[in-house]
Amino acid sequence: MHIHILGICGTFMGGLAVLAKEAGHRVTGCDANVYPPMSTQLESQGIELIQGFGPEQVELKPDLYVIGNVCTRGNPLIEEILNRSLPYVSGPQWIGEHILRDKWVLAVAGTHGKTTTTSMLAWILEEAGYAPGFLIGGVPMNFGISARLHGSKPSDFFVIEADEYDTAFFDKRSKFVHYQAKTAVLNNLEFDHADIFPDIGAIETQFHHLVRTVPAIGRIVVNGDEASLGRVIKRGCWSEKESFGVADGVNWTLVEHPGGSFDVMFNGEQVGHVQWELTGKHNRMNALAAIAAARSVGVKPEQAAESLSRFQSVKRRMEVRGVEKGVTVYDDFAHHPTAIATTVGGLRQKIGTTGRILAVLEPRSNTMKLGAMKDALPGSLKDADLVFGFGSQQALGWSLADALKPLGGIAHSFDNLDYLVQAVVNAAQPGDHVLIMSNGGFGGVHGKILEALAK
Repeated sequence: MHIHILGICGTFMGGLAVLAKEAGHRVTGCDANVYPPMSTQLESQGIELIQGFGPEQVELKPDLYVIGNVCTRGNPLIEEILNRSLPYVSGPQWIGEHILRDKWVLAVAGTHGKTTTTSMLAWILEEAGYAPGFLIGGVPMNFGISARLHGSKPSDFFVIEADEYDTAFFDKRSKFVHYQAKTAVLNNLEFDHADIFPDIGAIETQFHHLVRTVPAIGRIVVNGDEASLGRVIKRGCWSEKESFGVADGVNWTLVEHPGGSFDVMFNGEQVGHVQWELTGKHNRMNALAAIAAARSVGVKPEQAAESLSRFQSVKRRMEVRGVEKGVTVYDDFAHHPTAIATTVGGLRQKIGTTGRILAVLEPRSNTMKLGAMKDALPGSLKDADLVFGFGSQQALGWSLADALKPLGGIAHSFDNLDYLVQAVVNAAQPGDHVLIMSNGGFGGVHGKILEALAK
């Protein structure tokens, strides 16, 4: 089959392209932003890329158009496809029907931690010899790729990051309802995606749609500390269910030791021990969820915990980009206030009081641009010593400087990237930690700061 993918350079659609190619299909694609690194990664797979969404692309005459949710009505290629009644499908539906149908699918959902938990789970299954396929919204350092059909041998298992964002312009259900998961992790649930969800109740409804798709022989692994997920489960659950967290009565808990290692407890009994370099409560909770999910397909908790000692995290999750003049520069994907607070707090726990944290933030998600979370920003940055925000009022629709005012003199805002870089470099001292947080490329600010420090 020849498929033509619209919006191919997004993380999800790019992963879909890789899976389709591995499955033996001819794959072409287009996007508005065809540039490295995604373009070179796809072209290395023999996938032909086209810049833009010109209607003349219908002359490729593919068997099927696979449409990403970045594409809207008014897009010239979309309009030509509709006018000619050409066959099309959403990315999640295509994955569900062509890649996942005969697999035991382990899907990881949640407002935060999806990428890291999915990566942990894939690694645990890999070490257990399951050779799973996976599709992850980031690049796990243990694998060096974000998607594959299977490992060293054909596999009955597939691990997928299960996003609650909508599917396509013609399908407003969350992506994850298409995956037919037999193991579903519900990691957490907060209000996000203000561009498509009016309130948290609407998101809870989508999560319950996911719960409704898990069969009776499957298993729901749910964060027992989250009231929102408690409300989801109360709507009905027809599968086996296990909970994790610190609340009374949960199945999976932990006992933390100095240095960040911890014992894994199941129904009050120690079943494993994790010794690793990762920091933060959020990563420990991610680990519990991954260990519990792996157990649903037969991996012993002791073995899963031991595998996590070799887990190398994910690119853009507290990734050290370089050290210059004694200043360490990190890259992190955090963009929701809760994720920002967790990331900054995790770094503070790691370094203690031995160094300063210079937080550099670009609020660029759709939710942030709508201003739905701006009042939570100061609180999310309370563990930082200095804060440097980037974004113009024109781009955001609200004043970043005003939003950061509660932080007082430690906060500075910029709408010029060069000025921000210079301010960070002027403030940085040996022993400092520059923590850069954005869900985009941030204009290559990481390299610019390191280069300026070197000079």
